[in-house]
Amino acid sequence: MADVAVELVLRSTRVITPGGTRAASVAVAGGKITAVLAHDAEVPAGARLEDFGDDVLLPGLVDTHVHVNDPGRTEWEGFWTATRAAAAGGITTILDMPLNSLPPTTTVDNLRVKQEVARAKAHVDVGFWGGALPDNVKDLAPLHDAGVYGFKCFLSPSGVDEFPELDQEQLATSLAEITGFGGLLIVHAEDPHHLDAAPVVPGPKYADFLASRPRDAENTAIGNLIAQAKRLNARVHVLHLSSSDALPLIAAAKAEGVKITVESCPHYLTLTAEEVPDGASEFKCCPPIREAANQDLLWDALADGTIDCIVSDHSPSTADLKTSDFSTAWGGISSLQLGLPAIWTEARKRGRTLEDVVRWMSAAPAQLAGLSQKGAIEAGRDADFAVLAPEETFTVDPAELHHRNRVTAYAGKTLHGVVKSTWLRGTQIADHGTPTEPTGLLLERQN
Repeated sequence: MADVAVELVLRSTRVITPGGTRAASVAVAGGKITAVLAHDAEVPAGARLEDFGDDVLLPGLVDTHVHVNDPGRTEWEGFWTATRAAAAGGITTILDMPLNSLPPTTTVDNLRVKQEVARAKAHVDVGFWGGALPDNVKDLAPLHDAGVYGFKCFLSPSGVDEFPELDQEQLATSLAEITGFGGLLIVHAEDPHHLDAAPVVPGPKYADFLASRPRDAENTAIGNLIAQAKRLNARVHVLHLSSSDALPLIAAAKAEGVKITVESCPHYLTLTAEEVPDGASEFKCCPPIREAANQDLLWDALADGTIDCIVSDHSPSTADLKTSDFSTAWGGISSLQLGLPAIWTEARKRGRTLEDVVRWMSAAPAQLAGLSQKGAIEAGRDADFAVLAPEETFTVDPAELHHRNRVTAYAGKTLHGVVKSTWLRGTQIADHGTPTEPTGLLLERQN
């Protein structure tokens, strides 16, 4: 630690590293981690010491599934508000989804528009997914070359007209093109035929909405995706897995060597259908929150590696779109600021550790997107950290949330895990839930 370039030392009795949790001092210079050393290592002259005592120092979270909606639908969400919420919640990197903004990220020109809007507003680092539509196959390679991290598609209607879904033939065409240049396709996997056949009953009953998004819609779509990926030797990722019935299909595909990864989200892992009040469309998302027994199997799949990571699918809207009629209310859960404590609260009940949470919410999403500089506390990585008091609790007050429309399914819930501060490349970007000025960078895929 005698390196004169060291500018900052972060110290804790509990530092979560790839090798486990230990008392350590983390040296930072030029925005990078230069060394992880003994807890009592000497602090170089001129370096500032931040000693967090027994609070846990963990790598900043990486959230690869965020709908920022900026520009075009900024009354729903924007880069300023979304990234402030991320910073307050211990997230230091987000990847923005290509839809719900106008224009969507489906051409290089549209990507440049979105980047220009985000540039001065980002409190955390921001990267971008591209979109795969029926008519933009010619745009996929240019978007890849421009630095998007992969491509999102829907297999059923997306909810916005400017982002239509792919049928099976279009999926094959886009997937072949993306595989040809070594890209990644991330997929909203619900089969439209099963959705069309399901009953749609207007009104406030959650049970009616749940019946309108059956598990078979996910299971069939995932089965078809696996077949396409296997045929093309393609790399695919299943977004926001909700149905535990699809887990045997996924596990078998992974065992066979199919290049498939899977995410789930805090709402599927911490909320259950049994607790959703009728008319409470802040709980509406697609695919839906399912029953407690289903949730247990999702946690088992996290433990055995069938599900790779946990990301927010932060999908906000204005409050007026969250009507009491589940058939017409906007489907999306806003949880960007609350994902870490929500998951930790449930994980600790189930005997899982903070090391597990870090693997699911930082290391694995970083690996998914190829963000090799993120996701771990080790020399050479970006000096991105969250400081967490895991034994402390708080009650969710929507007024204290930073995303634009403070609608949340977690209102009034008491959660374990208080984020004390968040650090981006060695600079503190949030202090006890209050973000500082924006210092985030726009990221582009490097490999």
